[in-house]
Amino acid sequence: FSLQELHGIFPWLVENIFGSLDGIIVGWNLRCLQGRTNPTEYSVALDFLDPSGPMMKLVYKLQAEEYRYDFPVSYLPGPVKASIQEQVLPECSLYHNKVQFPSSGGLGLNLALNPFEYYMFYFAISLITQKNSSTTHHASPSNSAYFILVDTYLKCFLPTEGSVLPPPSSNPGGAIPSPTPRSPAVPFTSYGIHHTSLLKRHIAHQPSVNADPASQEIWRSETLLQIFVEMWLHHYSLEMYQKMQSPHVKLEVLHYRLSISSKHHGSPAQSSYQALHAYQESFKPTEEHVLVVRLLVKHLHAFSNSLKPEPLSPSTHSHTASPLEEFKRVVIPRFVQQKLYIFLQHCFGHWPLDASFRAVLEMWLSYLQPWRYAPEKPPQSSEPLPRTVSEKWAAFIQENLLMYTRLFVGFLNRALRTDLVSPKNALMVFRVAKVFAQPNLAEMILKGEQLFLEPELVIPHRQHRLFMTPTLSGSFFSSWPPTITDASFKVKSHVYSLEGQDFQYKQMFGPEVRNLVLKLAQLICQAQQTAKSISDHSAETLSSQSFFSWFRFTPSDMNGSYTGNDLDEIGQDSIKKTDEYLEKALEYLCQIFKLNEAQLTQMMMKCGTAQDENGKKQLPDCIESEDGLILTPLGRYQIINGLRRFEVQYQGDTELQPIRSYENATLVRLLFRLSSALNQKFADQMELLCSREDFIGRLCRYHLINPTLAQKTRYTPMLKDRTSHNYGPRISLRFLASYRTLGSLLMIYFIASWFCIGPVGCTFIVLFGYVFYAILMTFFFEGWKPHQH
Repeated sequence: FSLQELHGIFPWLVENIFGSLDGIIVGWNLRCLQGRTNPTEYSVALDFLDPSGPMMKLVYKLQAEEYRYDFPVSYLPGPVKASIQEQVLPECSLYHNKVQFPSSGGLGLNLALNPFEYYMFYFAISLITQKNSSTTHHASPSNSAYFILVDTYLKCFLPTEGSVLPPPSSNPGGAIPSPTPRSPAVPFTSYGIHHTSLLKRHIAHQPSVNADPASQEIWRSETLLQIFVEMWLHHYSLEMYQKMQSPHVKLEVLHYRLSISSKHHGSPAQSSYQALHAYQESFKPTEEHVLVVRLLVKHLHAFSNSLKPEPLSPSTHSHTASPLEEFKRVVIPRFVQQKLYIFLQHCFGHWPLDASFRAVLEMWLSYLQPWRYAPEKPPQSSEPLPRTVSEKWAAFIQENLLMYTRLFVGFLNRALRTDLVSPKNALMVFRVAKVFAQPNLAEMILKGEQLFLEPELVIPHRQHRLFMTPTLSGSFFSSWPPTITDASFKVKSHVYSLEGQDFQYKQMFGPEVRNLVLKLAQLICQAQQTAKSISDHSAETLSSQSFFSWFRFTPSDMNGSYTGNDLDEIGQDSIKKTDEYLEKALEYLCQIFKLNEAQLTQMMMKCGTAQDENGKKQLPDCIESEDGLILTPLGRYQIINGLRRFEVQYQGDTELQPIRSYENATLVRLLFRLSSALNQKFADQMELLCSREDFIGRLCRYHLINPTLAQKTRYTPMLKDRTSHNYGPRISLRFLASYRTLGSLLMIYFIASWFCIGPVGCTFIVLFGYVFYAILMTFFFEGWKPHQH
C-alpha cells in the first residue's frame, strides 16, 4: 500500500481493533481476550500490537509524514470536554495547539492528533468506553490481552533499565522525528467571542514538548503517560477539576468571565457558563479499570526508583543527566499525584460497601509503599520481620501527606460501616493496619503533620504559596517554578495545592481521628464476639446432627428460638481467618496509635459482658415507648452488622406450628387428626382428672397440660405485651412424627432383637420404662414439662 492509502485505512483499522468511541463497535475486545480460552487469537493480537509489531511500525511510518487525525472532543473525559467547550484550555500540554473546528463547518470540536497520539488515545479510552462488553466471570482481568499490552507498553516506553528503544525507521540511518509544534487552524479565542487571548498567554509560558531537541528522546514516553493519566484518572466533578487548575489560570479565567459577563448580558456565553458550573459527571470506575490503574502506579514507582544516584557535584548533575533521568525524577508529582488523589477520593466516597473495594484498597496501598518497588531487596531471613521504612522515603511521605492521612480517615469511615464478621472485610482492615504499622512509617507521617502545622514565617523574598504551587499536569519541559527548599513549606504547598487555601486539615494522630480508631477497635471486638458466637452455634448444629442425636426422643428446637444467621454458611475455616485478621488488625492499630492497654481491656470486657446468662446476645439497642420497644439508630446498626438480634420464637399453638425438616409431613398430619379426635372425645374426662389433687391428678397434669406460652420472652420491638393462652389438658402425639424419635425406636427394636426380644415384648418394655420415668418425674419435678425446652 502507498502512504496515502495507509493514511486513509489507519482510522478504520484503529477503530476495528479497539472499538468505536460510542461503544457500538466492540472491535477485538482485548479486555475479554484470554490466553486460556482463545490461545491463537490471544497470541496473534499481542504480536500484532506489540511495540515492535506491525501496527506500531505503521504508526511510526505515518508519523514520519506528519499526518493528522481528528479525535472528537465530545468523547474526552467529562471535565476536559466541558472545559474545552467553554474555551478554557486544560493545562495538560497534550491538548495544546490541537483543538480545531471541523473543516465542514459543523458544530463539533476535534483534536488534531498525530498517529502515535491517535493510536494511544483509542487504546486508553477503550478501557472506559467498552464497559458493557460481555465478560466471563471466572476470567481474571489481569490475564487479558489488554492488561498484558498495558504492561508491555509501560515497560517499553517507561523502561526501568536502559533507555527508550528508538522507533524503527523506514529511512536508512534516519530517525522518526518527534511531532513539530503546530498552530491551531482556527484561533481558539475566536470561538464565538472576541477577547484578548488569555489562552494564548496561558500557552505561552508552557512550551511544547518538542521545543527542546533533547525532548525527542522521551516524547513518546511523556505522551503515553499523559494519555493514560488523562483517560483513566480524569473523571470527577467539574468543580473538582477547576480546583485542580493552577492559580494563575483560574485568575485569568475569572477576569475573562467577568469581562464577558459585563459585555454580553444574557448572551449564550452566560448560559453556557451556568451549564459548566453545574456540570457533574456520573462516573463509576470498574474493578478492571482500578486494576489497570494499579498496574500503572506500580510501574511508575519502579520507573521512578530506577533513577541513578545523584552525583556529588551539583554542577555536573545539570550537564550529565539525560532527559529520561530527569523525567524519572518528576514523573509522579507532576503527572500522577494530584489526579490519582482525586480518583481515590472519588472511589472511597462512592464505591459500594462490599468486598470489591479490595481492588481500590490495594491500588492505594501500592501507591503508599514506593519502597516495595525499589531495586534494593531486603535481606532474606528465616523469620519474616516487618521491613523498616528508611528515612530516605520521608520526603515522599511528606509530599504525599494527604494520601496517607486523609484517605486513611476515609477508610476508617468506610470500615465503621461494614460488617467485619465477613472474612473479606476483616482482611481489608488487616491489610491497611499492617501497612501503616510498618516500623518508622507512623513516625514519619507524624513528622509530616508537624511540619504542616508549624506556624508560617513571613519571609520577604518568598512568594505566596498560592503562586508557588507546581503545575502537576503540564509538560515535563514546561517552565519550572522556583525550587522549594523548606520542608514545612513543601508540605503546606502539597496540601493547599490539592485541597485549596481554606482547607481545614484533620490530623491523623489528633483526638478526632483517635476516637474513630477507638470506635473501630470496639467494632473489631464486637465482630470477634459475633464470630465466636457463630462458631459456637455452628459447632452445636453439627453436634446435633451427629449420629448419636437420633437417640433423643424429642427435638430440642421444637419451640426454641431461631439462632441462625446468614454468616453460618461461611464455615469454620473462614471464621478462624476472620478472628486472626481482626486480632492482628487490633494489634497493629495499637502499635500505630499507641492505644492504652487499659482502654482495650475495658473495651473487651464490655463486649464480653454484652452476653446474658444464656450466652445469647442482648437485645439490640431500644427505647421504651407506649407501643413497646423502638429501635434506635445504634440498634439498627447492630442488627444490620449482625452484632445483636431479636430472638425469633414461635409463639402460637405448638400443634399448629409449621412442619419441620426433621418431621414426616404425612405422620404429622395423621397424628394431629388422631390427637384432635381423642381430645374432642375425652376432653371432659381429661379436665376432671387434671383437676384432682392426688397423685393421679399430678401425673395427668404432667402429661396432658402444656405450659402457657406467655413466658418471660423478648418479643418484637413493636409489641409490649402478648396475651397468654392456656389450651387446657390435651393429648399431643406429634413427637412420634420426628425422624429422630422413629430412628431411636427402630434402633431400640434392633438392639432388642439381639437379645431375642420380640416387637411386642420390646414395646411393653419401652412403655414400662417410660411410665416408671414419668412417675419419678411426677414425684420430684412436677414443674418441669416434657417436650418444652
